[in-house]
Amino acid sequence: MSQDPFAEFKNRQREMWSTFAPTAMFTTPVAGHLVGFAQIAEGETVLDVGTGTGVVAVTAARRGARVTGLDLTPELIEAARENAGISGHGDIAWTEGDAENLPYADGSFDVVLSQFGHMFAPRPEVAIAEMRRVLKPGGRIAFATWPPEHFVGRMFAFIGRNSPPPPAGASPPPQWGNPAIVTERLGPHFDAPFFGRGTMHFPALSIGHFRLFLERSVGPMRKLVEGLADDPQKLAALRAEFDALAEPYYVDNVVHQSYLLTRARAR
Repeated sequence: MSQDPFAEFKNRQREMWSTFAPTAMFTTPVAGHLVGFAQIAEGETVLDVGTGTGVVAVTAARRGARVTGLDLTPELIEAARENAGISGHGDIAWTEGDAENLPYADGSFDVVLSQFGHMFAPRPEVAIAEMRRVLKPGGRIAFATWPPEHFVGRMFAFIGRNSPPPPAGASPPPQWGNPAIVTERLGPHFDAPFFGRGTMHFPALSIGHFRLFLERSVGPMRKLVEGLADDPQKLAALRAEFDALAEPYYVDNVVHQSYLLTRARAR
């Protein structure tokens, strides 16, 4: 059995995202957009990769799909299961697992979805090959990702500049928001992709309120702040840099976060 060279990196990701559940309030509208964009139909079998709190999985189930949700982080799977039960969709199957090693048979699903999930797998070519493998012939893939030129992509670049480097060979997540790169990555397995765009609206009373939410809930920001807990001067400078980055996107008590949608049919 070969050892995953990114096993330790994935273990850190598993822990890092454990506090992500409160963001469901803001990602739920995007889930509605993604599921509609993916043209999910009643009776289809759907896999949601990187399901997080299950907002995409539950939305697809409400359309009558038979849904499976997978995530690396057990705390998020538990939150997703609770959300599904409240929503009356306790029949969704939940799996703790890795986007680079999907625990399903070939050709298991009509559609594979991912909302800001598979983009964190370190090897894009491995994740896409796995997502294609579990699709039926002629099945389709659809996902939402963060473009590098907009706020969240720029935020991840900011985090990267101020954090220890990832393992060699790990791909930056915002590359998944570049249509040219997405087209190239999908090329070996899928027809030419169709793209759409949208904006996630994050209400906040101030940039400080917004930043505090991220520091408590979004793993990479939380880790960044924890790493500077003993250096208040550096932490203050980091927060000032973040606030300046966020300021152009904060309008009328809302932080505007643009995203890219991609849909493609398997060859």
